[in-house]
Amino acid sequence: MTDFGTVRVSRSDIARMAGVRRPAVTNWERRHPDFPAPLLAAEDGATSEVFRADEVLAWLSGRTIPSNALQPGEPAGTTYGDRFRSALRGARSGSLLPAVEQLVGRDADRLRGRLRMSDYVNLLLFLVYLQSEEKERWARYVEHPRLALTDPDVPDGSEQLLHDLIGFLSQNPPTSRDESRQAFDRLLALLRDTDARAADEFFTPPSVSRVMARALAGHGPVAKRLHDPFCRSGELLCAYLDAVAERGDEVPEAIIGRAPQARALRLARMNVTLHGGRRPWLAPGPVSPAGDPPDPPGGFDAVLTNPPFGTRVSAAEHRRETWHYAPTASLHFDWLQYALSRLAPQGRAAVLMPSGAAFAGGAERRVREKMIEEGVIECVMALPSQLFELTRIQTQVWFVRPPRASADSVLIVDGAGLGHMTGRNRRSLSDADIGRLVDAYVSWRQSRDSGRDHAGTPGFSRVVEPEEIAALDYRVAPSLLVHGDASVETAADPAVARNRLEQLTEELDRLNAQARAADSALHERLRRYGL
Repeated sequence: MTDFGTVRVSRSDIARMAGVRRPAVTNWERRHPDFPAPLLAAEDGATSEVFRADEVLAWLSGRTIPSNALQPGEPAGTTYGDRFRSALRGARSGSLLPAVEQLVGRDADRLRGRLRMSDYVNLLLFLVYLQSEEKERWARYVEHPRLALTDPDVPDGSEQLLHDLIGFLSQNPPTSRDESRQAFDRLLALLRDTDARAADEFFTPPSVSRVMARALAGHGPVAKRLHDPFCRSGELLCAYLDAVAERGDEVPEAIIGRAPQARALRLARMNVTLHGGRRPWLAPGPVSPAGDPPDPPGGFDAVLTNPPFGTRVSAAEHRRETWHYAPTASLHFDWLQYALSRLAPQGRAAVLMPSGAAFAGGAERRVREKMIEEGVIECVMALPSQLFELTRIQTQVWFVRPPRASADSVLIVDGAGLGHMTGRNRRSLSDADIGRLVDAYVSWRQSRDSGRDHAGTPGFSRVVEPEEIAALDYRVAPSLLVHGDASVETAADPAVARNRLEQLTEELDRLNAQARAADSALHERLRRYGL
């Protein structure tokens, strides 16, 4: 048995180790004559009162914790002495990941009370980050949890919750920085699941982030200056850092991101730091790149971004410097041209675009024409639908580079048929799907840079010459260029769309008739057998 007779503790130590507030120790001492008597201790010329740990442990072991004050993982009948003993021994009930799973699982409803689940998860994200990255601040909060109440990440009226969470997490510290990152990633995934609006505004699906980042980092030197002009929660920047770590290379020297929402920026700073970003510069930015662009042109080796779709921008908002090819009044084309304008001479950008960008007419068509003629578009990669929480929109990744002296071939990849359903309305890409998409782009770049021919994979990818794209009026839709499927025109031509809908309606009527006939035959057979 461990001898705690030589250990001395202060009143603050007792409060922290027993999981109570500091005034509770004073109340015990005042109201209970059998509470251990203090001793005088001298340190640095000053005298203070301390207590023998074994005497405190014996006294606390006779006091059962009320059911409404139990911490996560503590069964009924736990005493304050049990907590105190565990803290004295440096024991903990588990590592950080199991502790986080417990906090968001069986203990979540009891702990959070009326607090929204999304706010509860945000608070846990903040605390997990502090425990890993800001150890001095975390130590102050462990000693005095009320100090954290002034932080913007802490909801109002959360004093008791904060006390419980800090106490439990302090007993379950991470065994490594990687465990903190995994716990943070787990909480981010839960935040996406519990707050659909936040998922739509703040997050790029993890599988999409991995495709974009691994493809961009998979060939050539690692970016020294990395940028996301609409960084959401920093997931694309983190995916690039993870891809670099897998290669065993040094992280970028400069990581710069922008986001219009303060909440997203706070998440992004914590996220990027936990993923190894050294002093990332993450600051407010615009919803549209119109106006005064905050970052200088031509300064980044790699740009990854998932800009907002759908918003229209008035011509008065456009600035000539950013819209190199044409003002389109389509926000996604504005961001595409902005990302291109920020690339260094040998840089690359991966920009998430709606599938309609590949064949839209008007100004969008003129932008595509100029980009093809100047060798800007390297690859158009179609992704499956339903990857995003609140929309079924199908997306593409456009890989672009600064203009060249002449047109060049373009890799077209059709991954629209990949993925599997992970919920009623959500699809995800498997590791094998991600590897297939990334390899299509990386192997093509490797072949091209070494002067080897690369024809692509039949039915999945194809290298297309600029003359063929020009003959198709500069449409770069993968369904058209990989499979020759002209149905892609339905979104651009109302007459073709009506004809296609009529065909689909007839086909649906035919299939419904077959289904009714099959049901009728089944019922007849069952009737014959008396069922």
